[in-house]
Amino acid sequence: MDQTKATSDYHFADQIGHLLRRAYQRHTAIFQQHISDSQLTAAQFVSLCAIRDHGTCSLSDIVKVTAIDQATIRGIIERLKARKLIVLSHDTEDRRKVLVTLSASGASLVGASVALAADITEATYGKLNAAERVALTFLLRKMIDE
Repeated sequence: MDQTKATSDYHFADQIGHLLRRAYQRHTAIFQQHISDSQLTAAQFVSLCAIRDHGTCSLSDIVKVTAIDQATIRGIIERLKARKLIVLSHDTEDRRKVLVTLSASGASLVGASVALAADITEATYGKLNAAERVALTFLLRKMIDE
């Protein structure tokens, strides 16, 4: 194929990466509009939910469950610790391993925020009908699982 033709046929706005980024930006904006705690980010919320679901866990456990990279998780954990939403301790068998547990205020915030999560999901789906929602979720999961 002619390089000039290939270049002229490429429109970044039609590319999957661009569309996924735009969809994520939209979701993030909706999250911030609906969540009761204006300081809580979507990544922090997911991290708190992972800790709630798994109980006391390591940073590696949180990385595996959330698919948030190690460097980002460290920053998230520091901000959650500063807000006293989590408690950090060290594993008794391996002092290098940091363990994370929800504090009482962290558990309370997760509980209040989860109540809004369905509204956030609903708003993110927007005008998609039931079949489109199922298809989108199926296709996204299929993309991630490859």
